[in-house]
Formats: sequence, C-alpha cells, structure tokens
Amino acid sequence: MAGERNPQAVQAVRAAAHPLTGSDHDYDPLLDLIGNRRLVLIGEASHGTHEFYRERARITRRLIEEKGFTAVAVEADWPDAYRANCYVRGSSSAANGNEALAGFKRFPTWMWRNTDVLTFVEWLRAHNAARPPNAPSVGFYGLDLYSLYTSIEAVLGYLDKVDPAGAKQARARYACFERFGEDSQAYGYAAGFGLTEPCQQEVIRQLLELQRAAPDYANRDGRVAEDEYFYAEQNARLVKNAEEYYRSMYLGYVSSWNLRDCHMAETLDALVAHLGRQGAPAKIVVWEHNSHLGDARATEMGQRGELNVGQVVRERYGADVVLVGFSTYSGTVTAATDWDGPAERKRVRPGLDGSYEALFHAVGQPAFLVSLRDPGAATATLREARLERAIGVIYRPETERLSHYFYARLADQFDALLHFDETRAVEPLERTAPWEAGEVPETYPSAL
Repeated sequence: MAGERNPQAVQAVRAAAHPLTGSDHDYDPLLDLIGNRRLVLIGEASHGTHEFYRERARITRRLIEEKGFTAVAVEADWPDAYRANCYVRGSSSAANGNEALAGFKRFPTWMWRNTDVLTFVEWLRAHNAARPPNAPSVGFYGLDLYSLYTSIEAVLGYLDKVDPAGAKQARARYACFERFGEDSQAYGYAAGFGLTEPCQQEVIRQLLELQRAAPDYANRDGRVAEDEYFYAEQNARLVKNAEEYYRSMYLGYVSSWNLRDCHMAETLDALVAHLGRQGAPAKIVVWEHNSHLGDARATEMGQRGELNVGQVVRERYGADVVLVGFSTYSGTVTAATDWDGPAERKRVRPGLDGSYEALFHAVGQPAFLVSLRDPGAATATLREARLERAIGVIYRPETERLSHYFYARLADQFDALLHFDETRAVEPLERTAPWEAGEVPETYPSAL
C-alpha cells in the first residue's frame, strides 16, 4: 500500500469497487445510476490517455443505443467539430473519418485527431446510417471558444449564401480584427492593455443582427435551413465570447477561465434547446477534462473563485445531470512540454502520497468503477479532501506537485469515478519523432 497510509480508506473503496474487465456488462451499474437523466458529463484526467478516450466511447455507445442519447458535445471548437458532425450525419463530402477530423488543426491536434476518436467517429457514422426511418441521427458538436477567426469565416460564408447585403455589413464589422493577421492572442494583448480599440461592440451588433433576422433565415427551407442558421448563430456567439475571452487573458486567469467555461455551458444550453425542438427532450453526452466537468465547488478551483461547466450544469439542470470522472496511477501520456510544442509520449509518474491516485492504486485492482452516490464508507472516505492529479495538454513531471495537483473532495466533485491503474498514451494520427521515440527512462545514463 505504498503511498497510502490509511488501510480503512483502502478497504472501504475496495469493498465498493466494481471491477472493469472488458465485459459488455462493465458499465451496467453506471447506466443504472444514470437512469433517465438527460445530461451525462464524462471527464478525463488527461488530454492524452488512450483508456480514457476508449472507455468514454464505450459508455457513450451504450447511452446512444440503450438510452436514446442523440448528441455528443466535446471540448473542441464549434466549427472544427461541426465538420465531423456533418460526416457522422451523412451530409459531408469527406471520404472518411480522417478527412472529417481534418478541421482540428489548432494545437493540440492529438486531442481529437487520434486513433480512438477516429474509431468512434466511424462507429457513429455507421450507427446513423443504420438507424430506422425517422429516427434522429446522433450529432457531434464542439463547445469551446478558441476559433475566433474560423468562426468569423463561417458566419460570413453563411451570410454570403442567404443574405449578401448582410454579409457585406458583417465583413465591415469583423474588419476590426484584420490588422492582427488571425492572431487571436495578439488581438487580446492589444485590446486588453488599451493599445487598440476593442472589437466588442461590433461582434455584439453582429450577433444581435443575426438573431434579429432569424425568423427569415431559419424558415426558408424547413429543417435544413434551421440547422444551418443554428450553426451560424453559434459561430457568431462564439466570436462575441472569444473576443471577450482573448481580451481578458492578460488581465486575470480566473476571469478568462470563467469566461471560457461559461461559454461552453451556454453553448450546451443552446444545443439542449435546439435539439429539444425536434421532439423529445434532448439527451446529450459531454466529453471534457475532469477540471471542466467535476463540480468546481468541491475543489481548490472554487475556493479561488473559479467555476466550471460541471458546476453550472448541476446548478441549471439539477437531478438531470450525472458527472463521471477518471483517474490513473502511472503509465504514459501524450502531452507537450510547452504550449504549441510537439506531441511527446511521456511517462506518468506514480501518484503522490496522500492523493486519490495513490489510494486507488492501493486498492489493488487494475481497473474499477466506484459510485459516489451510494451511502456507505467509500463515499464518506472519498468526501475527505485529498490531492487529485490533472494533466492537460502540457505535462511537466519535474514540477508535478505544483503543476498538476490540487485538493478536491471527490464524492462532491463527481457522481462516479473510473480508475485505470496503468494507462498508455493516446495515439495521434500524425506521430511526431518525439512521440515515436518516447521519453528516455530515468535510469538511462545520459538522463542522470
């Protein structure tokens, strides 16, 4: 039980742990917990772990097939994910899933251009193609807001088709960004520090103008026109929120974090409303990092004034929501050393003493599920504050405690937790030389 000095805590979790063996029935307890709830938010403890992507897809397939979920919303930009959405719904010119994922060009490309996502996208397309007549197709949508310039292009492309005069007016408004050469961060720096006039009023006016014209645009050709308008409106909303986000980046981390997560929650709300107009209430699976989906009020984040998608969705939808987290103890992960750096295959250090990862490792099972809604010793134990690890797109093992751990109360953060003791790096569709080589072992002489 190295790394865990509380045998009672280990025994409590061990007694409540449901082993994950690769069986078709692995997630029966989780589906029972989900019941008829309409929003299932499934996290990940890193952006580069194969098991997290694979198991999230397994759960999602069951939710689609057995519980009628009709959308997957992910931590990706709206226009990039919409290209994949068109492919899985059979309305794309892409020849295959690899082409459908080609829109994911922004760092970190491996988050969505990897073999696990490719497999899921191909499955989703086949599922939609085989669905009964009049059954709703399952969509694939992005919630994030980094795609300022791509979304501007999407709004203009839409208006060029439906309202050339409106497109001319929109180009004049969005021209405010042109001098920055599609460098969103350069705009944010200049506008945030008063070096240039912000584009705030122009992007707000454009969104309002698009919404004012909605009755005309969205009703021209039935469902197709309504879907196309919804896509354009979300891009216009993204431009408005991204402008504010990039302007806030240099003025405070908490402010920019909250703006980003509020945008993702707002986009999810819009998706719930849009899909709900098609008949039955929308049922949506969300894929994001644990740090976005675990309720921030149960973490150090909340104490610093940060909120996140999990918190906002719980507050808005109450009992209709289930939050699912992941963890791992050791293995490898795909991550970069610096922002915009190449994908590397890095070793994940064993979980620190006093962490949830160390506690779960001491349970002695390679993979398990534990419900955090069952009354009993395990839930009580997991409500005590412990360190929890979060690896994003950057992993720096040399500063792991400072860079990747925070305190959390797991049983308040999530409704269920999936632990995979040893995991491996997700495989990018484009492998870099550093990824192929992997990380040099600590015992290798040149690393001393």
